[in-house]
Amino acid sequence: MTDPQVAVMMLGIFILTIFLGFPIAFTLMAMGVGFGYYAYYDPTRMQTIFDNRVFDLLVNQTYSVMANDVLTAVPLFLFMGYIVERANIVDRLFHTMSIAARHVPGAMAVAALATCALFATATGIVGAVVTLMGLLALPAMLKARYDTSFASGVICAGGCLGILIPPSIMLIVYAATSNVSIVKLYAGALIPGFLLAGLYMVYVVGRAWLNPKLAPKPPKEDSEGYSIGRVAFMLLTSFFPLAFLILSVLGAILFGLATPSEAASMGALGGLLLAACYGALTWQRLRESVYLTVRTSAMVCWLFVGSWTFSSVFSYLGGEHLVSEFVIGLDLSPVMFLILAQLIIFLLGWPLEWSEIIIIFVPIFLPLLPHFGIDPLFFGILVALNLQTSFLTPPMAMAAYYLKGIAPPHVQLVQIFKGVMPYLAMVFLAMLLLYLFPGLALWLPQLAYG
Repeated sequence: MTDPQVAVMMLGIFILTIFLGFPIAFTLMAMGVGFGYYAYYDPTRMQTIFDNRVFDLLVNQTYSVMANDVLTAVPLFLFMGYIVERANIVDRLFHTMSIAARHVPGAMAVAALATCALFATATGIVGAVVTLMGLLALPAMLKARYDTSFASGVICAGGCLGILIPPSIMLIVYAATSNVSIVKLYAGALIPGFLLAGLYMVYVVGRAWLNPKLAPKPPKEDSEGYSIGRVAFMLLTSFFPLAFLILSVLGAILFGLATPSEAASMGALGGLLLAACYGALTWQRLRESVYLTVRTSAMVCWLFVGSWTFSSVFSYLGGEHLVSEFVIGLDLSPVMFLILAQLIIFLLGWPLEWSEIIIIFVPIFLPLLPHFGIDPLFFGILVALNLQTSFLTPPMAMAAYYLKGIAPPHVQLVQIFKGVMPYLAMVFLAMLLLYLFPGLALWLPQLAYG
């Protein structure tokens, strides 16, 4: 068996172990070390069991991950999101947005989307956003006689926006994987992110206007006593502090005032101060936030260690060259290559988390981008849009399962699936618009950074 054939077998065994449910990070490391021991073994000289270069490779890859400046921002952004989540700021924000939008069709759904978008931007963890908003917004909408599918779809779709809208942790991970500037990625994701959020808003308001039974207007007595001045004060104390924190962090990165790590440090400190100002900074909440941050950061870092070890051995055996030759031999046009790549990522989104797709499988496509003349920044934004679908596509729509886990018993999974389908169509529409008008992703980075 030749080395490239061994590499293909290595990839096939890994995919099989994923479906069997083995821990992905440690499976990657184990397979990287196992196949690497074979790849680097030199039968011409005497070797002890540990006298093999694969162990040096594993140590070097671990050090490279821990010393990566871009990845330093991940735990800091995570801590900002977790501390905001546990400070009950989102509860106040949803209540305020519901009152501020009370004259708009589907007011509570609009408020839920706006809250999801802002909170998802702060935390970037889909499961946390969908779960928290499911506990806060879903019972309120159901109590207001909103259609179950309509209300469920709003929360599932809104909770996924943090993957795309900066400061997105997914974009940080893609930057570390592809060596694309995180600053340019953030600039490139702004317009597509707000485009997708805008499409969601238009759909919600339009459906509620055409069919008021889906989202009944609140009784007049519920809106009494809320003058313009009172609503403005409520926005000042709930919406603007969190929005100011996020915009300050993002602005510091985009305008070159701070590196992503420095801006993330500012965001983490700002989250602590915000929680303290609301009187919600307790030792218990601080401890929970630190624990969740460490756990999630460790998962991302070990995924990187395992992935880089695995990919190094895979490349050394000739697997990367074999894949490149195969794809180039298909004589695909750039359009067909993009469709093929996005279809594979779409299918991988069913069994895998976004972090695993970005760290493990996206690097397979990156070396092929120059051949097809595709900008890796544009490709990254397209992937970020595509990954929205991985959380919304039945039967493995994880956002739907997150919501079902905390929804009232009468809310059926089929109803949630029905609610997310229109948003899935809008994600595909946004991807089509991005392909037809690449300037949506490339114009702002080119304007700002050349």
